[in-house]
Amino acid sequence: MAFSFTVRRWLWVLTLSCGSLLATLELPGADLGAEVIVIFNSRMPESKQVAEYYAQRRQVPADQVFGLDLPVTESMSRAEFLDQLHRPLLKKLEEAQLVTVGAQKAAPSRWTAARFRYAALCYGVPTKIAHDPTLVEPSAETLRPELRRDEASVDSQLTCLPVDEKEFKWIGPWVNPFYGATNASQLHPTNGILLVTRLDGPSADIARGLVDKALEAETNGLWGRAYFDSGYGKNNTNYLLGDVWIRGSAEFCRRLGFEMELDNNPDTFPGGMPMSQVAFYAGWYADHANGPFSWRGVEFMPGAFAYHLHSFSAATLRSTNQHWVGPLLARGATATMGSVNEPYLGGTPDLAMFFMRFVFMRFSFGEAAWASQNAMSWQNLAVGDPLYCPFRLRPDQRIEELERRQSKLAEWYHLLNANMNLVRSGDLESAIESLERVPLTRKSAVLKEKLADLFWANRKLTYALDAYESALKLDPTPMQKLRLMLRSAERLVLYGSHAQACELYQRLLKEYPDYPDLLSVYVKLLPLAKKLNNKEEIERCEREIKRLAPPPSAKP
Repeated sequence: MAFSFTVRRWLWVLTLSCGSLLATLELPGADLGAEVIVIFNSRMPESKQVAEYYAQRRQVPADQVFGLDLPVTESMSRAEFLDQLHRPLLKKLEEAQLVTVGAQKAAPSRWTAARFRYAALCYGVPTKIAHDPTLVEPSAETLRPELRRDEASVDSQLTCLPVDEKEFKWIGPWVNPFYGATNASQLHPTNGILLVTRLDGPSADIARGLVDKALEAETNGLWGRAYFDSGYGKNNTNYLLGDVWIRGSAEFCRRLGFEMELDNNPDTFPGGMPMSQVAFYAGWYADHANGPFSWRGVEFMPGAFAYHLHSFSAATLRSTNQHWVGPLLARGATATMGSVNEPYLGGTPDLAMFFMRFVFMRFSFGEAAWASQNAMSWQNLAVGDPLYCPFRLRPDQRIEELERRQSKLAEWYHLLNANMNLVRSGDLESAIESLERVPLTRKSAVLKEKLADLFWANRKLTYALDAYESALKLDPTPMQKLRLMLRSAERLVLYGSHAQACELYQRLLKEYPDYPDLLSVYVKLLPLAKKLNNKEEIERCEREIKRLAPPPSAKP
């Protein structure tokens, strides 16, 4: 399929040039607040507070912040959208002389000039437009039956704000002419698209925090690990495209040097999987946040992008446990995307295209979100600071500043550099020697864990086990520590160090009493206790296994 060709082509480009491009590409940084209009719900004080906070932090001009009298619910009717949001906003933009209206033959936009490119919708602005049973459009008969719908996300509808309302069709998706754009400057209101994202979430505090974390990542860089959960389309070709997107995204990140984990099983990540220091997460397909996301098993880095592909992932943003967008933001993600209603798989964001533009081509979040979306006036939205661009500076510029400040984040640069060299050469010995020469490796749990993994892959088992033990003593984060304990214990068993493995499992049980997969730990611990003839531990394991084991299935 065409998308597969695109993935292969970009991977070829990455293989040849990602190292040199990342070292030399430099995009302009600058104060971009003047490129944003900010919209809040004047009926909600919290909405105004979020708008004012964002405008202050991004230096958005005061005459580009607009309060509108909107419903306080997440849903609004199409009449409310037109009469309370769409048309009043157009009027305010013209009165403030932020746009110039003129006739352009065959142009998609009614604006010949616009002083902004982005719109930031703030907490309290409705997220979705309800179905209008009175709406009739004869042209809708040409659409496939499943596309003959007029409900949409508010955000996706507002991307079409520059288009003359008289020419617009409300039923079905509007084709995004800038899907796949490689020139970010094309994404402009004068070309017919407004880049709409929102500062939102389960609470106003969470919404406000999105700009703080974005600015922190722009200052320090976005570092960390990448987790990709593929496999849902493994046994069903109708869903293969989603797997292609996720696997393509994973390969992009691997070749760019991120420590990456890819799961190709049809189920979502298991609950007991510790996800530490997450820079990127993408997966599918569950109704609600589950697995590591249902307990404290996920640690997001400042600036992290997280996305779960599901038809109703953004059905509500006001919940910390329902659907996906709200829970991801509540757990610390800085940017995400989602669907307020059924978009169908082909109408969801092309995830591999998003990663290519956001990470490799260094688009802003607003640019990458809409360059990867093939439909406007449809079901999707993007949550996060539209200006957010953590990859604008070169990695060598980042490391110089981080080392000058003696920032712990410098460890991630050395990890990324080691991984990129390994991608190019595949030489484990060279990778080990290179990492051992980095002075920071001696005091970094992140780099010491990587060194341990490299030793293990190179069959230097004693060195690997020693390195895992050292990493555990170097102040790892809680989830990194949990992963180190699980991995080290399993490999100690393989090495025959049963007493050490037993002690590590016992320590894990003591330090992580809320671990959701305690049953598997006791199952692994029991044979070790038997080998060591530890009767007390044997009895405890047998008792806990009996207590934690799920009841047998009822016979039909």
